Amino acid sequence: MFAKIQKTQSPPSQALFVWDGECGFCKYWIIVWKSKTVDLNYKTFQEVAGEFPDIPLKEFKKASRLIDTDGSVFSGPDSAYRTLWYFEKPQEHLHRWYKSSGVFRWLSDHGYNFIAKNRPLMMKLTLAFWGKNPLKRKPFWVIYLMGLVMILLGTMYLIS
Repeated sequence: MFAKIQKTQSPPSQALFVWDGECGFCKYWIIVWKSKTVDLNYKTFQEVAGEFPDIPLKEFKKASRLIDTDGSVFSGPDSAYRTLWYFEKPQEHLHRWYKSSGVFRWLSDHGYNFIAKNRPLMMKLTLAFWGKNPLKRKPFWVIYLMGLVMILLGTMYLIS
């Protein structure tokens, strides 16, 4: 999976979310998060990996990192949940749950790993369910769900 690095000796002056700049799926959701967060910088590992010599490049390639001003490093799903603390309306519960629940942590780690290994598919699903513009997402999944319900109801009607 990915290494959980506790601290860096090179903390940033402002909290920093580090992500893979070559990942379209990542870019889409970074645009969404940027529109919702305050006091958090976003940079690609391609831009800043050299500023953190105690974090191996291979670890930046494996998972996103949120690096706090005290040097704390949050990795993978932990970094995503920690980002929610920086939302205009902070949502700290998922990060706390990740830290306190072994089951939730296991599910999050494996879910994150699955997404990371299937980024092209995740991007296609994102576009299909939310649309191409991350700042004007449309919940197409509601339409798909309603269509599925209609098909199931129609099938039940025809069977009975």
